[in-house]
Amino acid sequence: MARLRVPRPLGRPRTRPALVLGDKACSSRAIRDHLRRRGIRAVIPQRADQQANRRPRGQTGGRPPAFDREAYKQRNTVERCINRLKQWRGIAARYEETATIYLAGLHIAGIFLWSAR
Repeated sequence: MARLRVPRPLGRPRTRPALVLGDKACSSRAIRDHLRRRGIRAVIPQRADQQANRRPRGQTGGRPPAFDREAYKQRNTVERCINRLKQWRGIAARYEETATIYLAGLHIAGIFLWSAR
């Protein structure tokens, strides 16, 4: 999360997105605190075990984190893109040893997927 950057067409790249959409695996106190300190809204569903640990404590368990269902529906687009990229065996298995070559493979796969539309 600390290396999260949002590119802009002109000027300096944005380093603070408006919101972050995450799945239940990202639902940790550390990630939520980091995003809150940077002023980024987190749209991450809460895991069932976190809900279960908070409920018996009643009012001292705190209030559940906010969750925007409408914004969370946008994750579907990202998940479908990742699924299409995972059809490329080299990307799915990550055969490349360096991050630079892996990123180049992602770019090539993205170009092929975009041009196939």
